Amino acid sequence: MEHRRTARRRVVGGLVVPAALVAAGLGAAPWASAQPQAEQYFVAPDGDDAAAGDRTHPWATIARAQESAEPGDTVFLRGGTYAYDDAVRECTSQTDQVEGVTLTTSGTADAPITYAAYLKEEPVLDFSGILDDCRIKGISVLADHLVLRGLEVTGVRQNNSLNNESWGIWVDGSDNVFDRLDVHHNMGAGLFIQDGAGNVVRNSDAHDNYDPYSKTGAGQNADGFGSHTNTPSDKVNLFEGNRAWNNADDGFDFISSSSPVEVTRSWAWHNGYVYGTDELAASGNGTGFKMGGYGGKYDPNPVDVTVSFSVAFDNTLRGFYANHHPKATEVYNNTAFDNGTNYNMRGVNEDGTPASFGIMRNNVAFGDGGFEYMDGVDSASNSWDLGLELTADDFLSVSHDGWDAPRQGNGDLPELPNARPAAGSALIDRGAELGFDHDGAAPDLGAFERGPGRDGYLTGR
Repeated sequence: MEHRRTARRRVVGGLVVPAALVAAGLGAAPWASAQPQAEQYFVAPDGDDAAAGDRTHPWATIARAQESAEPGDTVFLRGGTYAYDDAVRECTSQTDQVEGVTLTTSGTADAPITYAAYLKEEPVLDFSGILDDCRIKGISVLADHLVLRGLEVTGVRQNNSLNNESWGIWVDGSDNVFDRLDVHHNMGAGLFIQDGAGNVVRNSDAHDNYDPYSKTGAGQNADGFGSHTNTPSDKVNLFEGNRAWNNADDGFDFISSSSPVEVTRSWAWHNGYVYGTDELAASGNGTGFKMGGYGGKYDPNPVDVTVSFSVAFDNTLRGFYANHHPKATEVYNNTAFDNGTNYNMRGVNEDGTPASFGIMRNNVAFGDGGFEYMDGVDSASNSWDLGLELTADDFLSVSHDGWDAPRQGNGDLPELPNARPAAGSALIDRGAELGFDHDGAAPDLGAFERGPGRDGYLTGR
Protein backbone atom coordinates (compact mmCIF):
# COMPACT_ATOMS: atom_id res chain seq x y z
CA MET A 1 0.00 0.00 0.00
CA GLU A 2 2.74 2.46 0.94
CA HIS A 3 4.59 1.92 -2.34
CA ARG A 4 1.49 2.54 -4.44
CA ARG A 5 0.77 5.79 -2.65
CA THR A 6 4.32 6.98 -3.27
CA ALA A 7 4.04 6.19 -6.96
CA ARG A 8 1.01 8.43 -7.32
CA ARG A 9 2.91 11.53 -6.22
CA ARG A 10 6.00 13.49 -7.10
CA VAL A 11 7.93 16.26 -5.39
CA VAL A 12 7.45 19.78 -6.79
CA GLY A 13 9.26 22.66 -5.14
CA GLY A 14 9.97 20.57 -2.05
CA LEU A 15 6.35 19.55 -1.52
CA VAL A 16 4.70 16.26 -2.33
CA VAL A 17 2.01 16.92 -4.94
CA PRO A 18 -0.71 14.43 -5.97
CA ALA A 19 -0.13 13.02 -9.43
CA ALA A 20 -3.45 14.33 -10.72
CA LEU A 21 -2.49 17.83 -9.58
CA VAL A 22 0.82 17.65 -11.39
CA ALA A 23 -0.92 16.42 -14.53
CA ALA A 24 -3.23 19.42 -14.37
CA GLY A 25 -0.25 21.76 -14.32
CA LEU A 26 -0.85 22.80 -10.72
CA GLY A 27 2.52 22.18 -9.14
CA ALA A 28 4.70 24.87 -7.60
CA ALA A 29 3.52 27.52 -10.10
CA PRO A 30 -0.08 26.51 -10.77
CA TRP A 31 -1.01 29.22 -13.21
CA ALA A 32 2.16 29.34 -15.29
CA SER A 33 1.21 28.67 -18.89
CA ALA A 34 3.37 26.76 -21.31
CA GLN A 35 2.07 28.92 -24.16
CA PRO A 36 1.34 32.65 -24.48
CA GLN A 37 -2.35 33.44 -24.33
CA ALA A 38 -3.67 34.38 -27.75
CA GLU A 39 -6.20 37.03 -26.73
CA GLN A 40 -7.52 38.75 -23.64
CA TYR A 41 -11.13 39.87 -23.43
CA PHE A 42 -12.96 41.80 -20.72
CA VAL A 43 -16.45 41.68 -19.22
CA ALA A 44 -17.84 44.19 -16.71
CA PRO A 45 -21.20 44.80 -14.98
CA ASP A 46 -21.49 48.12 -16.82
CA GLY A 47 -20.19 46.76 -20.12
CA ASP A 48 -21.85 46.63 -23.53
CA ASP A 49 -22.03 43.53 -25.70
CA ALA A 50 -21.77 45.80 -28.76
CA ALA A 51 -18.40 47.12 -27.56
CA ALA A 52 -14.93 45.88 -28.53
CA GLY A 53 -14.47 43.64 -25.49
CA ASP A 54 -11.11 45.13 -24.51
CA ARG A 55 -10.14 46.50 -21.11
CA THR A 56 -11.52 50.00 -21.70
CA HIS A 57 -14.55 48.82 -23.71
CA PRO A 58 -15.71 45.63 -21.96
CA TRP A 59 -18.62 43.43 -22.87
CA ALA A 60 -21.54 42.97 -20.50
CA THR A 61 -21.92 39.18 -20.53
CA ILE A 62 -19.92 36.00 -20.37
CA ALA A 63 -22.11 34.70 -23.19
CA ARG A 64 -20.78 37.41 -25.52
CA ALA A 65 -17.20 36.64 -24.49
CA GLN A 66 -17.71 32.94 -25.21
CA GLU A 67 -18.67 33.77 -28.79
CA SER A 68 -15.13 35.06 -29.37
CA ALA A 69 -13.01 33.02 -26.99
CA GLU A 70 -10.77 30.35 -28.50
CA PRO A 71 -8.29 27.93 -26.93
CA GLY A 72 -5.59 29.82 -25.07
CA ASP A 73 -7.70 32.96 -24.58
CA THR A 74 -8.52 34.58 -21.24
CA VAL A 75 -11.78 36.32 -20.39
CA PHE A 76 -11.29 38.69 -17.47
CA LEU A 77 -14.29 39.61 -15.31
CA ARG A 78 -14.06 43.03 -13.70
CA GLY A 79 -15.22 43.47 -10.13
CA GLY A 80 -18.82 44.16 -9.15
CA THR A 81 -22.13 42.34 -9.16
CA TYR A 82 -23.49 40.59 -12.24
CA ALA A 83 -27.20 40.32 -11.48
CA TYR A 84 -28.99 37.64 -13.51
CA ASP A 85 -32.73 37.73 -13.95
CA ASP A 86 -33.05 35.65 -17.13
CA ALA A 87 -32.02 32.07 -17.79
CA VAL A 88 -30.40 31.04 -21.06
CA ARG A 89 -33.70 29.49 -22.15
CA GLU A 90 -37.22 29.16 -20.82
CA CYS A 91 -38.47 26.24 -18.74
CA THR A 92 -40.50 23.65 -20.60
CA SER A 93 -41.91 22.18 -17.36
CA GLN A 94 -41.61 22.60 -13.61
CA THR A 95 -39.05 19.79 -13.55
CA ASP A 96 -36.97 21.16 -16.44
CA GLN A 97 -33.47 22.57 -15.87
CA VAL A 98 -32.27 26.00 -16.99
CA GLU A 99 -28.98 27.86 -16.62
CA GLY A 100 -27.90 31.40 -15.94
CA VAL A 101 -24.55 30.90 -17.71
CA THR A 102 -23.74 28.00 -20.03
CA LEU A 103 -20.14 27.30 -21.08
CA THR A 104 -20.01 25.06 -24.15
CA THR A 105 -16.83 26.11 -25.97
CA SER A 106 -13.87 23.92 -25.02
CA GLY A 107 -10.20 24.74 -24.79
CA THR A 108 -7.48 22.18 -25.31
CA ALA A 109 -5.06 20.41 -22.99
CA ASP A 110 -2.25 22.80 -23.97
CA ALA A 111 -4.43 25.89 -24.29
CA PRO A 112 -7.43 26.06 -21.95
CA ILE A 113 -9.94 28.88 -22.07
CA THR A 114 -9.82 30.87 -18.83
CA TYR A 115 -12.59 32.88 -17.16
CA ALA A 116 -10.95 34.78 -14.30
CA ALA A 117 -11.31 37.71 -11.94
CA TYR A 118 -9.20 40.62 -13.14
CA LEU A 119 -6.23 41.22 -10.84
CA LYS A 120 -7.56 41.45 -7.26
CA GLU A 121 -11.07 42.51 -8.21
CA GLU A 122 -14.10 40.54 -6.98
CA PRO A 123 -16.73 39.63 -9.58
CA VAL A 124 -19.95 38.37 -7.97
CA LEU A 125 -22.37 36.35 -10.10
CA ASP A 126 -25.76 36.72 -8.37
CA PHE A 127 -28.47 34.43 -9.75
CA SER A 128 -31.19 35.30 -7.22
CA GLY A 129 -33.19 37.15 -9.88
CA ILE A 130 -33.85 34.01 -11.94
CA LEU A 131 -37.38 33.08 -10.93
CA ASP A 132 -38.13 30.42 -13.54
CA ASP A 133 -40.47 27.74 -12.19
CA CYS A 134 -38.02 24.82 -12.55
CA ARG A 135 -34.54 23.67 -11.48
CA ILE A 136 -31.75 26.21 -11.93
CA LYS A 137 -28.02 25.96 -12.53
CA GLY A 138 -26.06 29.12 -11.90
CA ILE A 139 -23.13 28.18 -14.14
CA SER A 140 -23.42 25.07 -16.30
CA VAL A 141 -20.01 23.86 -17.48
CA LEU A 142 -20.51 21.54 -20.46
CA ALA A 143 -17.10 22.13 -22.02
CA ASP A 144 -13.66 20.62 -21.43
CA HIS A 145 -10.32 22.27 -20.66
CA LEU A 146 -11.66 25.42 -19.03
CA VAL A 147 -10.30 27.36 -16.06
CA LEU A 148 -12.67 29.27 -13.76
CA ARG A 149 -10.75 31.37 -11.25
CA GLY A 150 -11.60 33.95 -8.61
CA LEU A 151 -15.39 34.05 -9.10
CA GLU A 152 -18.12 34.34 -6.46
CA VAL A 153 -21.34 32.46 -7.24
CA THR A 154 -24.46 33.00 -5.12
CA GLY A 155 -28.22 33.25 -4.98
CA VAL A 156 -29.36 30.26 -7.08
CA ARG A 157 -32.98 29.58 -6.12
CA GLN A 158 -35.45 26.75 -5.82
CA ASN A 159 -38.72 28.07 -7.17
CA ASN A 160 -40.97 25.09 -6.51
CA SER A 161 -41.02 21.95 -4.36
CA LEU A 162 -41.25 19.37 -7.18
CA ASN A 163 -37.47 18.88 -7.46
CA ASN A 164 -34.45 18.28 -5.29
CA GLU A 165 -31.63 20.81 -5.31
CA SER A 166 -30.66 23.53 -7.70
CA TRP A 167 -26.91 24.04 -8.21
CA GLY A 168 -24.42 26.88 -7.92
CA ILE A 169 -21.99 25.37 -10.44
CA TRP A 170 -22.94 22.26 -12.42
CA VAL A 171 -20.15 20.40 -14.23
CA ASP A 172 -20.64 17.99 -17.11
CA GLY A 173 -17.19 18.22 -18.65
CA SER A 174 -13.65 16.94 -18.18
CA ASP A 175 -10.18 18.30 -17.50
CA ASN A 176 -11.44 21.59 -16.13
CA VAL A 177 -9.87 23.60 -13.30
CA PHE A 178 -11.95 25.44 -10.70
CA ASP A 179 -9.74 27.69 -8.59
CA ARG A 180 -10.36 30.25 -5.84
CA LEU A 181 -14.13 30.12 -6.15
CA ASP A 182 -16.55 31.20 -3.43
CA VAL A 183 -19.89 29.42 -3.89
CA HIS A 184 -22.44 30.24 -1.20
CA HIS A 185 -26.07 30.84 -0.27
CA ASN A 186 -27.46 28.71 -3.05
CA MET A 187 -30.53 26.51 -2.69
CA GLY A 188 -28.63 23.34 -3.43
CA ALA A 189 -25.10 22.07 -3.93
CA GLY A 190 -22.28 24.57 -4.29
CA LEU A 191 -20.14 22.84 -6.93
CA PHE A 192 -21.50 19.59 -8.34
CA ILE A 193 -19.68 17.36 -10.84
CA GLN A 194 -22.49 15.47 -12.56
CA ASP A 195 -20.21 13.87 -15.12
CA GLY A 196 -16.69 14.10 -16.46
CA ALA A 197 -13.26 13.29 -15.04
CA GLY A 198 -9.84 14.80 -14.68
CA ASN A 199 -11.35 17.93 -13.12
CA VAL A 200 -9.44 19.83 -10.43
CA VAL A 201 -11.27 21.83 -7.75
CA ARG A 202 -8.64 23.84 -5.94
CA ASN A 203 -8.53 26.45 -3.16
CA SER A 204 -12.27 27.03 -3.27
CA ASP A 205 -14.98 27.56 -0.63
CA ALA A 206 -18.55 26.25 -0.57
CA HIS A 207 -20.65 27.37 2.37
CA ASP A 208 -24.10 28.34 3.60
CA ASN A 209 -25.91 26.36 0.92
CA TYR A 210 -29.41 25.21 1.91
CA ASP A 211 -32.25 23.59 -0.04
CA PRO A 212 -35.45 24.45 1.86
CA TYR A 213 -37.84 23.16 -0.85
CA SER A 214 -36.31 19.82 -1.82
CA LYS A 215 -38.98 17.21 -2.40
CA THR A 216 -36.92 14.72 -0.35
CA GLY A 217 -36.84 17.08 2.62
CA ALA A 218 -35.31 20.39 3.59
CA GLY A 219 -31.53 20.16 3.66
CA GLN A 220 -31.29 16.75 2.01
CA ASN A 221 -29.30 17.84 -1.05
CA ALA A 222 -27.28 20.99 -0.37
CA ASP A 223 -23.70 19.71 -0.26
CA GLY A 224 -20.70 21.97 -0.48
CA PHE A 225 -18.87 19.92 -3.12
CA GLY A 226 -19.98 16.77 -4.93
CA SER A 227 -18.75 14.31 -7.54
CA HIS A 228 -21.43 11.93 -8.77
CA THR A 229 -20.21 11.05 -12.24
CA ASN A 230 -22.07 8.72 -14.60
CA THR A 231 -19.42 7.76 -17.17
CA PRO A 232 -16.72 5.31 -16.02
CA SER A 233 -13.22 6.74 -16.22
CA ASP A 234 -9.76 6.10 -14.79
CA LYS A 235 -9.07 9.83 -14.46
CA VAL A 236 -9.32 11.34 -10.99
CA ASN A 237 -11.55 14.21 -9.98
CA LEU A 238 -9.28 16.02 -7.52
CA PHE A 239 -10.32 18.31 -4.66
CA GLU A 240 -7.37 20.15 -3.13
CA GLY A 241 -7.21 22.96 -0.59
CA ASN A 242 -10.99 23.44 -0.30
CA ARG A 243 -13.28 24.36 2.59
CA ALA A 244 -16.93 23.41 3.11
CA TRP A 245 -18.95 24.73 6.04
CA ASN A 246 -22.52 25.57 7.06
CA ASN A 247 -23.99 23.46 4.28
CA ALA A 248 -27.32 21.82 5.05
CA ASP A 249 -26.31 18.36 3.85
CA ASP A 250 -22.65 17.30 3.55
CA GLY A 251 -19.39 19.15 3.09
CA PHE A 252 -18.04 16.76 0.43
CA ASP A 253 -20.20 14.02 -1.10
CA PHE A 254 -18.92 11.40 -3.57
CA ILE A 255 -21.84 8.98 -3.70
CA SER A 256 -22.43 7.08 -6.95
CA SER A 257 -19.22 8.24 -8.62
CA SER A 258 -17.96 6.40 -11.69
CA SER A 259 -14.67 8.33 -11.62
CA PRO A 260 -12.02 8.03 -8.90
CA VAL A 261 -11.96 10.83 -6.37
CA GLU A 262 -9.08 12.25 -4.36
CA VAL A 263 -9.35 14.88 -1.64
CA THR A 264 -6.34 16.44 0.03
CA ARG A 265 -5.71 19.39 2.36
CA SER A 266 -9.38 20.23 2.75
CA TRP A 267 -11.56 21.21 5.70
CA ALA A 268 -15.23 20.46 6.45
CA TRP A 269 -17.11 21.71 9.51
CA HIS A 270 -20.55 22.62 10.84
CA ASN A 271 -22.42 20.84 8.06
CA GLY A 272 -25.96 19.59 8.58
CA TYR A 273 -27.32 22.93 9.79
CA VAL A 274 -29.56 25.68 8.45
CA TYR A 275 -27.08 28.34 7.42
CA GLY A 276 -26.44 31.12 9.87
CA THR A 277 -27.82 29.07 12.78
CA ASP A 278 -27.19 26.05 14.97
CA GLU A 279 -30.57 24.65 13.91
CA LEU A 280 -30.36 21.16 12.43
CA ALA A 281 -31.46 20.98 8.81
CA ALA A 282 -34.56 18.77 8.88
CA SER A 283 -33.25 16.21 6.38
CA GLY A 284 -29.57 17.13 6.17
CA ASN A 285 -27.05 14.30 6.55
CA GLY A 286 -24.41 16.41 8.27
CA THR A 287 -21.25 14.59 7.15
CA GLY A 288 -17.92 16.27 6.56
CA PHE A 289 -16.52 13.83 3.97
CA LYS A 290 -18.91 11.26 2.47
CA MET A 291 -16.42 9.00 0.75
CA GLY A 292 -18.34 7.11 -1.92
CA GLY A 293 -21.06 4.48 -1.87
CA TYR A 294 -23.79 3.60 -4.34
CA GLY A 295 -26.99 4.27 -2.46
CA GLY A 296 -26.31 1.49 0.03
CA LYS A 297 -26.15 -1.14 -2.73
CA TYR A 298 -23.23 -3.27 -3.86
CA ASP A 299 -21.56 -2.14 -7.09
CA PRO A 300 -19.16 -4.56 -8.80
CA ASN A 301 -16.99 -1.74 -10.18
CA PRO A 302 -16.36 0.65 -7.30
CA VAL A 303 -13.89 3.48 -7.82
CA ASP A 304 -10.95 4.46 -5.63
CA VAL A 305 -11.65 7.19 -3.09
CA THR A 306 -8.77 8.75 -1.14
CA VAL A 307 -8.89 11.46 1.53
CA SER A 308 -5.68 12.82 3.03
CA PHE A 309 -4.40 15.71 5.17
CA SER A 310 -7.96 16.92 5.79
CA VAL A 311 -9.95 18.03 8.82
CA ALA A 312 -13.55 17.37 9.85
CA PHE A 313 -15.15 18.74 13.01
CA ASP A 314 -18.53 19.83 14.36
CA ASN A 315 -20.48 17.97 11.67
CA THR A 316 -23.82 16.79 12.99
CA LEU A 317 -23.54 13.07 12.10
CA ARG A 318 -20.08 12.07 10.91
CA GLY A 319 -16.66 13.48 10.14
CA PHE A 320 -15.39 10.83 7.69
CA TYR A 321 -17.91 8.29 6.37
CA ALA A 322 -17.39 5.41 3.93
CA ASN A 323 -21.14 5.45 3.19
CA HIS A 324 -21.51 1.75 2.20
CA HIS A 325 -18.65 1.91 -0.31
CA PRO A 326 -17.96 -1.61 -1.64
CA LYS A 327 -14.21 -1.05 -1.65
CA ALA A 328 -11.72 0.08 0.97
CA THR A 329 -11.46 3.85 0.95
CA GLU A 330 -7.96 5.17 1.66
CA VAL A 331 -7.80 7.55 4.61
CA TYR A 332 -4.39 9.05 5.45
CA ASN A 333 -3.23 11.80 7.83
CA ASN A 334 -6.62 13.26 8.65
CA THR A 335 -7.89 14.89 11.83
CA ALA A 336 -11.42 14.42 13.17
CA PHE A 337 -12.81 15.92 16.36
CA ASP A 338 -16.15 16.80 17.91
CA ASN A 339 -18.31 15.23 15.19
CA GLY A 340 -21.38 13.09 15.82
CA THR A 341 -19.07 10.19 14.91
CA ASN A 342 -15.48 10.93 13.94
CA TYR A 343 -14.89 7.94 11.64
CA ASN A 344 -17.53 5.56 10.26
CA MET A 345 -16.11 3.04 7.78
CA ARG A 346 -19.28 1.18 6.90
CA GLY A 347 -19.03 -0.72 3.59
CA VAL A 348 -21.25 -3.27 1.91
CA ASN A 349 -20.63 -6.88 0.90
CA GLU A 350 -21.63 -8.39 -2.43
CA ASP A 351 -24.69 -9.97 -0.79
CA GLY A 352 -25.76 -6.58 0.54
CA THR A 353 -24.81 -7.20 4.16
CA PRO A 354 -22.90 -4.55 6.09
CA ALA A 355 -19.11 -4.62 6.15
CA SER A 356 -16.20 -2.54 7.42
CA PHE A 357 -13.67 -1.51 4.77
CA GLY A 358 -10.83 0.98 4.73
CA ILE A 359 -7.09 1.55 4.78
CA MET A 360 -6.29 4.02 7.54
CA ARG A 361 -2.87 5.39 8.47
CA ASN A 362 -1.65 8.35 10.54
CA ASN A 363 -5.13 9.68 11.36
CA VAL A 364 -6.18 11.46 14.56
CA ALA A 365 -9.39 11.25 16.56
CA PHE A 366 -9.86 13.71 19.37
CA GLY A 367 -12.62 15.07 21.59
CA ASP A 368 -16.22 14.02 21.14
CA GLY A 369 -17.15 11.61 18.38
CA GLY A 370 -15.89 8.06 18.45
CA PHE A 371 -16.00 5.31 15.82
CA GLU A 372 -18.41 3.04 13.97
CA TYR A 373 -17.84 0.03 11.69
CA MET A 374 -14.12 -0.32 12.31
CA ASP A 375 -13.75 -4.09 12.88
CA GLY A 376 -12.70 -4.98 9.31
CA VAL A 377 -10.60 -1.91 8.64
CA ASP A 378 -6.86 -2.11 7.89
CA SER A 379 -5.96 0.34 10.63
CA ALA A 380 -2.41 1.06 11.82
CA SER A 381 -0.33 3.97 13.11
CA ASN A 382 -3.44 6.00 13.92
CA SER A 383 -3.80 7.79 17.24
CA TRP A 384 -6.18 5.09 18.51
CA ASP A 385 -3.94 2.24 17.37
CA LEU A 386 -1.08 3.79 19.33
CA GLY A 387 -3.23 4.18 22.42
CA LEU A 388 -2.64 7.94 22.61
CA GLU A 389 -4.74 9.75 25.19
CA LEU A 390 -4.76 13.14 23.53
CA THR A 391 -5.59 16.34 25.36
CA ALA A 392 -5.95 19.96 24.28
CA ASP A 393 -2.29 20.45 25.27
CA ASP A 394 -1.26 18.33 22.27
CA PHE A 395 -2.55 21.06 19.95
CA LEU A 396 -1.80 24.74 19.49
CA SER A 397 -5.57 25.27 19.46
CA VAL A 398 -8.70 23.13 19.46
CA SER A 399 -11.02 26.04 18.71
CA HIS A 400 -13.98 25.67 16.35
CA ASP A 401 -13.57 29.33 15.39
CA GLY A 402 -11.38 31.00 12.81
CA TRP A 403 -11.39 28.30 10.14
CA ASP A 404 -13.15 30.63 7.70
CA ALA A 405 -10.34 33.20 7.91
CA PRO A 406 -9.28 34.87 4.64
CA ARG A 407 -7.09 32.79 2.39
CA GLN A 408 -3.49 33.62 1.66
CA GLY A 409 -2.70 35.87 -1.28
CA ASN A 410 -2.08 32.92 -3.60
CA GLY A 411 -5.38 31.30 -2.62
CA ASP A 412 -3.90 28.72 -0.25
CA LEU A 413 -5.62 27.88 3.01
CA PRO A 414 -4.91 30.28 5.87
CA GLU A 415 -2.15 29.37 8.30
CA LEU A 416 -3.88 28.84 11.65
CA PRO A 417 -2.93 27.29 14.97
CA ASN A 418 -6.14 25.25 14.91
CA ALA A 419 -5.60 21.47 15.27
CA ARG A 420 -1.84 21.76 14.71
CA PRO A 421 0.55 19.84 16.96
CA ALA A 422 2.01 21.81 19.84
CA ALA A 423 5.64 21.53 20.87
CA GLY A 424 6.12 18.18 22.58
CA SER A 425 2.81 16.82 21.27
CA ALA A 426 2.27 13.07 21.25
CA LEU A 427 1.43 13.44 17.54
CA ILE A 428 4.95 14.38 16.48
CA ASP A 429 7.02 11.79 14.57
CA ARG A 430 4.55 8.99 15.34
CA GLY A 431 3.29 8.26 11.83
CA ALA A 432 4.15 5.57 9.29
CA GLU A 433 6.13 6.44 6.17
CA LEU A 434 3.68 6.75 3.25
CA GLY A 435 5.76 8.66 0.71
CA PHE A 436 4.53 12.10 1.76
CA ASP A 437 6.88 14.94 2.60
CA HIS A 438 7.51 15.50 6.31
CA ASP A 439 9.83 17.54 8.49
CA GLY A 440 10.95 15.30 11.35
CA ALA A 441 12.31 11.79 11.74
CA ALA A 442 8.90 10.37 10.83
CA PRO A 443 5.56 11.85 9.74
CA ASP A 444 3.38 13.48 12.36
CA LEU A 445 -0.12 12.18 12.91
CA GLY A 446 -3.06 14.12 11.58
CA ALA A 447 -3.62 16.74 8.91
CA PHE A 448 -0.76 19.05 9.88
CA GLU A 449 2.97 18.50 10.05
CA ARG A 450 4.77 20.52 12.71
CA GLY A 451 7.66 22.27 11.01
CA PRO A 452 10.29 24.91 11.64
CA GLY A 453 8.17 27.88 10.56
CA ARG A 454 6.13 30.37 12.56
CA ASP A 455 4.87 28.72 15.77
CA GLY A 456 5.65 25.35 14.27
CA TYR A 457 3.65 25.83 11.06
CA LEU A 458 4.96 24.01 8.02
CA THR A 459 4.19 26.43 5.20
CA GLY A 460 2.46 24.74 2.26
CA ARG A 461 0.96 21.91 4.32
